[in-house]
Order: sequence, then structure tokens, then C-alpha cells
Amino acid sequence: MTSRERVRKAVLFQEPDRIPIDLPEQYGSDFLYVGADPDPGWHPTLNSETKWEDEWDCIWEKLPGDKTMGQVRFHPLSDYANLKNYHFPEYKNPKRYESAGKDISSNKDEKFVLAGIPLSFIHRLEYLRGHQEAWTDSYINPGELCELLDRLSDIAIDSIKNFARLGVDGIFSADDWGLQDRPMVAPEVFREFFKPRYKKVYHFAHEHGILAFLHSCGYIIDLLDDFIDAELNVIQMDQQENMGVDRLSKLFGGRLCFWCPVDIQNVMVRGTVEDVRNYAENLVKSLGKFNGGFIAKWYPSPEAVGHSQEKIDAMSRAFIEHGKLIFPTP
Repeated sequence: MTSRERVRKAVLFQEPDRIPIDLPEQYGSDFLYVGADPDPGWHPTLNSETKWEDEWDCIWEKLPGDKTMGQVRFHPLSDYANLKNYHFPEYKNPKRYESAGKDISSNKDEKFVLAGIPLSFIHRLEYLRGHQEAWTDSYINPGELCELLDRLSDIAIDSIKNFARLGVDGIFSADDWGLQDRPMVAPEVFREFFKPRYKKVYHFAHEHGILAFLHSCGYIIDLLDDFIDAELNVIQMDQQENMGVDRLSKLFGGRLCFWCPVDIQNVMVRGTVEDVRNYAENLVKSLGKFNGGFIAKWYPSPEAVGHSQEKIDAMSRAFIEHGKLIFPTP
């Protein structure tokens, strides 16, 4: 079974030969990641180690030596009056996908090709509008919010059209919707403003034979049924302990594929090596028992969250060992 077949079967609950993996280089990965290149016609006005401009005209800053992504300090749409003359990034240009095309054409190992797309509703909204404005728009500026979210949806679809032409297998984006103990927005707000736009994008991807992956951390259990309704295939969550692995399995197993490392905020930081092994085993057995439904992952910036190499190794080996036991090779 090729990596492409293995991941697809795991996502669609069709009995892969083993748990697909996305682990450090020495352990292997079933994925090939691709993304769009920067717009060749775009030139930033700022570009230093601690301060830079992105294609959306947002100005980012971080402290010297900071290992995080930094924070947006200038929000180009802090006033919706600017929306009329705002220049959105262009994702129709096929030149932006030339590097991805080369990587895909050399995919001799037939890995599952996962394309990062510019689909980030709540994060992009915060970057463009500002934190307070993003969280109050649904109450104060619902019309303008809908207009902006529709434009973001269309940009994501422009990107999918180009990736579909190249033959990608899945699309991936990120939106952290959870605090530690509840969603960041009321579920009814999510359903009114965000869910329909996710569904529009994911349905378009499915029409082109492409599976939909989303990263979202925090306590999002109250939104997962809505994501399933919106045609999401895979949820990539780096923390699960605050919701409970067994609870996630009971409520959503067989309906949504989970792509997870051992909980990055708790077990990987505070647990023993044996705790890490046991947690990894439970992830496989609880979420991967539906003729698929689980993909093993690691957190690729371990220094930013305090993960030791010993625990990373223990997690990776446990995933590989128990992934084979759950789906033995015929």
C-alpha cells in the first residue's frame, strides 16, 4: 500500500495496512507538503528578523530570539471603511504554484500530497481587523463580516483550483477555535457566520476529489459536529486531554479522522516517558479502531513548547509499534 493509499484509507475508514504517520525524519512520514509561492509581483515594505510585512499588508513583530511566529501590530482593515480600497492577495496566478508542481512531479514514493491553502477565518480576521474587532464583528458589523468572510472563501477556492490542477490529495489550513475549556465563540455564532463558508470551501475541494484537513486547538468538542456537517474529513488537534480521548472516540469516532501527537501542553511536558508511551497507545487504540480514523503526528517545533528528545522518541516508537498492531499487514 502506498502512502497516498494508506492516508486516504485511514481518512475514509477503509482499512489501511497500518496507522499513517507524520513523524520526525528518522521515523518517516506518509506526507508530502506543498504550498503556494509568494506572489512574484509583491514586495514587502519591511522584512527584518523582528519586524516584517506579509502579503495581506499586516505588520508583524517579535522580540529578538523569539521562537514563536510573533504578533500582528498593524491591522490594515481595523476600519471597515478601508475594505473598499483594500487589495487582497492574488491566488489565481499559476506562477505561484510552480514550486509545488515540481515537488509533486518528483513524488516517486507516492506520498499523500497535502497542500497548505490560505483558509484561516478567525486568525486572518484577527490579523486584518484586530483582536477585539474580530470577536465583536458578528454583533456590531455582521454585514461587513459576511462580505469579508466570503472574500476569504473565494481566495481559498482560487488556491484549490490551482492545486487541483496539480493533482494534490488534500488541503490543509489552521484556525484555533478553542480556549482551554470552551470554544472561543458561541456555537450559534460559529454556525451562522463561519460554518457555511467552511462548507463552501470543503465541498468545492470534494468536487475535485480532494480531502479536507484542518488544524484547530483548544476545547472544540462543541464545534466538531458542525465541522463534520461542513464536510471536514480530518481534524488535526495538538491537545486532546482537555476534552478526553475516550470521549472524542465515543462521540466522533468513525465520522471524523483525528491527526494527533501526544497532548503537547500536558503529557508531553509534565508526563513521564512511560506516560507518553501509554498516551500514544491509547490514541491509536481509541481513535484508530474504526477501520481507520487516526493519523500519528509530532509537533515540529519542540523547542518552542519544551518537548524533550527522549519523549519525542518514546511517542514516535509507540505510534509505530501500536499502529502496526491495530492494522496488521495481511
